[in-house]
Amino acid sequence: MASLQDLLVSKVRVKLLKMFLANPQEIFYVRQLVRLTEEEINAVRRELLRMEERGLVAKEDRGNRVYYHFQRDYLFYNELLRLVAKTVGIGQAMIKHKNKLGKIKYAFLSLKLLRKRPHKEDDVDLLVVGDVVMPQLAALISQYENELKREINYSAMTKEEFNFRKKRRDPFILNVLSQSRLMLIGDEEEMIE
Repeated sequence: MASLQDLLVSKVRVKLLKMFLANPQEIFYVRQLVRLTEEEINAVRRELLRMEERGLVAKEDRGNRVYYHFQRDYLFYNELLRLVAKTVGIGQAMIKHKNKLGKIKYAFLSLKLLRKRPHKEDDVDLLVVGDVVMPQLAALISQYENELKREINYSAMTKEEFNFRKKRRDPFILNVLSQSRLMLIGDEEEMIE
């Protein structure tokens, strides 16, 4: 399976990127990052310094601790967020278990879910199109709802139902397709056509 380690040679940077981008609203202090990444403190400090020099993270002093957060205005923020989302959490689980979940043609996550932003009741966090094994999908979703400490709004439908509703310009499908998203499985252009 593909991983961020394929693109980035520093395993410490990979772990730090996963930590920052899987929790975009969080700030972390150095010892906390050392505990969470299970890496040596000097390696974490060195990598944080490199990331700060390149504009990936910013630091701020609070009392006797130095806190770090990822810079949302970093040029490749959205691309890194999308990469990390496919290698951690529900994104990774969907890709890893796609064969157990049935014959999935398309699956995507809402960027609001990835950025941990508030969502409206009718927003869809995950759409799965294909012949889906619903008990498997429900179990997977339940596991990550507990992890995220919030409900994941998801919808699953067959490819025929999706195409029919898209052709009829169903308001639900049009709303879902108008959201910003991260494709986990399938071709986005083919899905929208």
